[in-house]
Amino acid sequence: MLSLHSMLGLFLYFPDDKSEYIPAAITCIIFLIAALLTMRLIIKVSKHEAAKAKEMEDSIMKKRKAQ
Repeated sequence: MLSLHSMLGLFLYFPDDKSEYIPAAITCIIFLIAALLTMRLIIKVSKHEAAKAKEMEDSIMKKRKAQ
């Protein structure tokens, strides 16, 4: 049976040449920025939809009071 150390050693790779980390760091930063922009877009759209729902609710309440 493989020990935990030898099993994890199959998946972990730490290069001797540290310049191999640069593409991974760039990719990580790109995805982090994309995730943040996506989150901001979702929040913005959500606020817009909440405002539209509030307007619709107010118009329905005005119609009910007029009846």
